[in-house]
Amino acid sequence: MLDYTRVICSEITVAQLAEGVTPHVLRHETNLMVDRMLGLIATCDDASVVFQPVDPEAHDAHAADADAVDLAWTLGHVIVHATASSEEAAFLAAELARGVPAHGRSRYETDWTTVTTIAQCRQRLNESRRIRLASLELWPDQPHLDNTCAIWEGGPIVNAVSRFLYGLVHDARHLGQIGEIVRQVQVQPRTA
Repeated sequence: MLDYTRVICSEITVAQLAEGVTPHVLRHETNLMVDRMLGLIATCDDASVVFQPVDPEAHDAHAADADAVDLAWTLGHVIVHATASSEEAAFLAAELARGVPAHGRSRYETDWTTVTTIAQCRQRLNESRRIRLASLELWPDQPHLDNTCAIWEGGPIVNAVSRFLYGLVHDARHLGQIGEIVRQVQVQPRTA
């Protein structure tokens, strides 16, 4: 697996991480990432998905509901958020690869409150894998890697490869959060 922590810790840029990365590598990395997430939740049950973890650093400035701004995310919430972000990155990357000028976002996120079972989390991860891998099939044989855009206003300039990688970096940022939720679930007292 690529070392996403170096980007997260600002040791290197995503553009530097992207050097030499091909669509084949992006496929491989997508499979590794989804497998890693599935591995983290392998021992979880339905109660784990809706378990309310303790997260003193919880803060979602983009929360639709003001009451949810400082609410710690459940496992279901983290899974739907991470997959939506990576799918958005994959679709925007495919457009850049095809030479389409950047035009904004391409995002859909499942309502996390509807994800209440571990089967739904696994289904969402596997569906996201399929969607992301399928997006790479949209890339032309000679992708337009000179087609770039700012990832956000004033943000880094990316091409198709680095745009796709931003989704995987985002996933990597949530691995620790998923692991911590699972750890808290495992140490909580269970009632018979």
